[in-house]
Amino acid sequence: MIIAMSANTIYNVTDAVWVSGLGSSALAAVGYVFPFFIMAMAFATGVGVGGGAAISRRIGSKDKQGADSTAVHTLLIMVLIALTFTVIFYFFIDEVFMHLIVDQTTFNLAVSYAKLIALGTIVVFFAFIATAILRSEGDANRAMIALLFGSGLNIVLDPIFIYTLNFGIEGAAYATVLSMSIASLILFYWLFLKKNTYITFHFKDFHLDNQIIKDILRVGIPASLMQLSMSIMMVIMNEIISGIKGDDAVAIYTVGWRIATIAILPLVGMSTAVVSVTGAAYGAKEYLKLKVSYYYAIKIGFLIELVIAILTFIGAPVITLAFTQAENSASLAPGIITLLQIICIFYPMVAFGMFSSSMFQGIGKGVNSLIVTLFRTIILTTPISLLFAYTFDLGLVGVWWGLVVANTIGSTVAFLWGRHTIFNLNHKPDPQVDKS
Repeated sequence: MIIAMSANTIYNVTDAVWVSGLGSSALAAVGYVFPFFIMAMAFATGVGVGGGAAISRRIGSKDKQGADSTAVHTLLIMVLIALTFTVIFYFFIDEVFMHLIVDQTTFNLAVSYAKLIALGTIVVFFAFIATAILRSEGDANRAMIALLFGSGLNIVLDPIFIYTLNFGIEGAAYATVLSMSIASLILFYWLFLKKNTYITFHFKDFHLDNQIIKDILRVGIPASLMQLSMSIMMVIMNEIISGIKGDDAVAIYTVGWRIATIAILPLVGMSTAVVSVTGAAYGAKEYLKLKVSYYYAIKIGFLIELVIAILTFIGAPVITLAFTQAENSASLAPGIITLLQIICIFYPMVAFGMFSSSMFQGIGKGVNSLIVTLFRTIILTTPISLLFAYTFDLGLVGVWWGLVVANTIGSTVAFLWGRHTIFNLNHKPDPQVDKS
């Protein structure tokens, strides 16, 4: 599970590593595009989480027909949203970047990269939805194989398209879209041609069920909004950082945040399992099992991230070398090291917030998950970062400390709410007992 989810982040990190050789402008361009790429992922993740949680609950309640129908509904929603996003992203992204990017070179690079990524949105969406469906029925291994193959192919293709074929930053986009397309073909074969999954897709006699759509969107919309709030936060942070120290600072943030996403990958992988396990337990009304799995995940996640935080702090100079080999990127090294050694402090606390959100999604309380995410990303992160940067006059370092404080507070609040919710479930009166 952890390896499967890590594949998605490897795509973005691999692009950043190879693009860094083109210079700080290219690296900054990828940084400006990244929040909008995450917006696409927000919709895919939302539909995947909503559909996966709904399927898990039906599997838990032994409703095979309902699980099959939910899977078909999930795919149809995915296609509609993917096509809509592709059109909007492709035709309007240049106008958006005109208001965000001052440097003309960085602007041109960002637009070229973004439009090619936009054309691959449909395959990215399908990969997310297909793996979510496989995980909802407990088949994480094949999801891992497909995504790992795709990410491995991306690692190979990136330098070929960027440097050997001399496509530059566009080569990174070509490599990403092509490798994700191949991974999607593998998933398509398993789900629709080989047909050896628990879930079966019946399109012939299919009819829309408003209740199933509501069930998917009840969790899916809040999950999408959660991811969108993080994208909006990154856009705002890019503007704050650019205002302090220009595109070089954006390039530093681009590298640092990608390293952070790698650092919390074990939690991302575990969080999808928490959604499925808590969803199935909730559907079967096994609330004690839900509680045990939730606390166990947090305990293991905290310990894993504590180790990763220590290793990141010590190894920050070595990690930075991967992004600063080119002569015109070497000047970014001190700033990247500083960022990595500060933000690693909040890694262990992420387990409390992330798994609480996953538990809320699993039991169908997607709004709760959305609220705690909005509290962290919109209400806390931007104001606290501005406070540290300008009021305390700490500049970029203040922004980095703002990220630490906001994430720590947000995760703590999410955990306290999650614990209270589980307490109420385990002390809910049994209607059968009351009736007797």
